[in-house]
Amino acid sequence: MSCAEARGAKTPRVLCAGIIVLDEVFCVDEFPQPDGKVQAKDFFAVNGGCAANAAVAIARLGGNAALAGPMGGPPGADDNGDRVLAALTRENVDYGACQRVAGLATALSAIFINARGDRMIVTYRDERVAAVTPTGPEILVAAADIVLADNRYPAFVTPICAAARRRGLRVVVDGDRPTFADDPLFRLATHLIFSSECLRATTGRADLADGLACIAQKTDAFLAVSNGPDDIVYLQDGRPRRVPVFAVRAVDTLAAGDALHGGFALALAEGKSEVEALRFGAAVAGLKCARLGGGAGMPARAEVEALLAEPPDLISVR
Repeated sequence: MSCAEARGAKTPRVLCAGIIVLDEVFCVDEFPQPDGKVQAKDFFAVNGGCAANAAVAIARLGGNAALAGPMGGPPGADDNGDRVLAALTRENVDYGACQRVAGLATALSAIFINARGDRMIVTYRDERVAAVTPTGPEILVAAADIVLADNRYPAFVTPICAAARRRGLRVVVDGDRPTFADDPLFRLATHLIFSSECLRATTGRADLADGLACIAQKTDAFLAVSNGPDDIVYLQDGRPRRVPVFAVRAVDTLAAGDALHGGFALALAEGKSEVEALRFGAAVAGLKCARLGGGAGMPARAEVEALLAEPPDLISVR
């Protein structure tokens, strides 16, 4: 049961907008070297992409998850997309706002995960999919309580974020793709959370606090950055602050950032403060990293609440 349901309030509807991918995952002891071959210990296919993974996380956490993104099509002609939507149906994600483009293929990733939980990703996407713009963005946000958008498909998500802001909605932007500091999408965000890799590449600043300060000159959004197993850094009154993450024995870090963003957006929609929402998102991400399966490894609400209830000095995910 979500916090909103426990209070008798309406379950928040989170619209996730952005990239949708079919992931083919190979589990190996070590990554292949140039001109080399390795034997996979395991293989599975699973939904992927920032927006799709976040939507699954939100649905498992008890939120009302909707997904909007460009895909190949039509049904029956794009096997990648058909497999993705079948899996989203099982996860209770509303994908009615996904746009299937005839003659194109849904993005596909080959992902290698080694014995330490590190990952190597190769993605193929038709650039014509990245150029798709949304049909009726005002309609897409009409039923949403909050919007979460990644920046992998800016042509698609920017009109949705703009429509959301016109409605007075909060817009959480996942800074996943390196861009430039005055990216127009950043100015549409009310909350902007980067990966450390994206922030460094976007700002040219090695220090994460310096990178956030650089972005703060371009947007009024709440700013934070995740940093793998290290603390989340955020700005408060222009000064860097930290939110500790959870000690985990990482099995699979794939989709960890998406878990963080999904948990953060849902927590905000349920009335938590930004710091509380970051802590909630960190718990979702930690539990996800402790299990194999990319987006399929997203935790249930009860698991997250149990982890958050543990005394800080005893918290560990094994």
